[in-house]
Amino acid sequence: MRILLVLVITLLATISRAELISGRVVRVADGDTITVLDAQMRQHKIRLAGIDAPEKAQAFGRRSQESLAELVANRSVIVETHKRDRYGRFVGKVLVEDRDINVEQIRRGLAWFYRQYERELSAQDQQSYARAEEEARSFRAGLWSDKQPIPPWDFRRDHNGK
Repeated sequence: MRILLVLVITLLATISRAELISGRVVRVADGDTITVLDAQMRQHKIRLAGIDAPEKAQAFGRRSQESLAELVANRSVIVETHKRDRYGRFVGKVLVEDRDINVEQIRRGLAWFYRQYERELSAQDQQSYARAEEEARSFRAGLWSDKQPIPPWDFRRDHNGK
């Protein structure tokens, strides 16, 4: 019983830390970063949680950005966020009409499931993102059509950052 109580309290604390940002996407910087303008005319930079898209200077970088723009540009979104990254951007799941855009980028083969941060995702999202990447790989979608795609974290390391 005590264990159950601790789990419930932990879950409630996690949920209460979550913040929702809603607004219109006014900029798509790359395949995993957008800017949302809210009703109070404030801009929020958003880094899509759980994914890492190719950098603009690497193979599939522009295509990833174009894909994300197709999915969200000038559209109303809701962002479920719980933290900021070291650049001050909110990190979160982007939803368009209840559709998880983060997983869609993975499904299209235009982003990796960013396993380094998977513990920040719900168990359901972890499974969904992993499954989407497996499917994209098996269908050789997007960046998986390359024989040896270079993960963006390796590209950044080898090219001194973004």
